[in-house]
Amino acid sequence: MDKLKKLEEKYRNVPIPESLDAVVEASLKNGRKKRAPKWLLGAAAAAALFTASVNMSPTMARALVDVPVLGSVVEVLTFVHYETEEDTYSANIDVPKITGSSDAINALNEKYAAEGKALYEQFQQDMKGMEQANGGHLGVDSGYVVATDTDQLLSIGRYVVETVGSSSTIMHYDTIDKQKEIVLTLPSLFKDDQYISVISEYVIAQMREEMLASNQEKVYWVKGGGIPDEEVFYAFTTIKPDQNFYITADNKLVVVFDKYEVAPGYMGIIEFEIPTELLADILMSEEYIK
Repeated sequence: MDKLKKLEEKYRNVPIPESLDAVVEASLKNGRKKRAPKWLLGAAAAAALFTASVNMSPTMARALVDVPVLGSVVEVLTFVHYETEEDTYSANIDVPKITGSSDAINALNEKYAAEGKALYEQFQQDMKGMEQANGGHLGVDSGYVVATDTDQLLSIGRYVVETVGSSSTIMHYDTIDKQKEIVLTLPSLFKDDQYISVISEYVIAQMREEMLASNQEKVYWVKGGGIPDEEVFYAFTTIKPDQNFYITADNKLVVVFDKYEVAPGYMGIIEFEIPTELLADILMSEEYIK
């Protein structure tokens, strides 16, 4: 978990290199269409939508998947693509751009562009450092998938898979009301913060159930799942108020946990679909979650 936090901090905090501005601006003017992302869902995710676990790797991230055609109000393009292939060093980074004119969408696009440039610049710095220190293996694969595309909603997931010996994975979703051109947040869906305890209790119960049913083939960092409490690496007790999430095409809420966030690395990225009946009394409205 410390490794994941360090990766996320490095990814977020690297200064944007001015030398890459021209590349980004040229790509924005060209308005290139999105090429199919490098992505493959793990077998568990393909088999079931509920409590799906996606274990991503650079190989998986490079598999092709079709992207649904988006509506006329909002669509997703590949705004810029960075690529390096040199011996034992590999970088493939796709940066998305969401069409639209609202301040919220413009802010998202600026964030995507800044993070993509920073990620590529960090890769270049790390590669040079390894070359000066007798070499090594380094891989960065980043792109996006469209999880949901309806007349009303767009949920776009952006992933970063970094490989230096072992791999670390970060996945972040943004969900947009395409008609209003606003970005939805988890707190905005509910009347108050009661959703934190309701969702957390459900997720913990599901983790325990899965662990017991699989005879510990599935492992979560939660007490009461059949593993002695003293052997639980980290006791997950609650989601964050702004927990990663997306909304499915049939208007179900899915909460998402990064690799290492609530389980060992082999479990990959963890998703839990939350039954709407548990949320009905605390939802702000039935506009998005049904």
